[in-house]
Amino acid sequence: MGKHALIIEDEMLIALELEMLLGDLGFSSCEIVDSPAEALASALAHHPDLVTADFRIVGGTGIEAVAAITGAVGALPVVYVTGNDDMVRGQGWPVVNKPIAFSKLAQACERACWTDAQAAHPPGSSPHA
Repeated sequence: MGKHALIIEDEMLIALELEMLLGDLGFSSCEIVDSPAEALASALAHHPDLVTADFRIVGGTGIEAVAAITGAVGALPVVYVTGNDDMVRGQGWPVVNKPIAFSKLAQACERACWTDAQAAHPPGSSPHA
């Protein structure tokens, strides 16, 4: 089974662009949601390998959605894709500004997955423990 991404975005054209770009990065499936509640329900139903989140979404923020997801399913890689980069800086995850450049998204996804792997298996720990 391939990698699954959860796209939290309330602008459908941007969400579809992200879906296409993530497909080019090896994600075989994506789910698009536009609110924190839908994001949590989706993550619980199908644990994503990556979450992309806009800052401003229906009924809240991407930060709230990511907090709810990680609180329920645990740590996972996140990339914020937003026009409000000042609002998500400092969250500990890569940020890609809109309009989306494929190279920036690819680098951010790589960093997010590497950061998540490091958090799951810090230096000196055994991944098979």
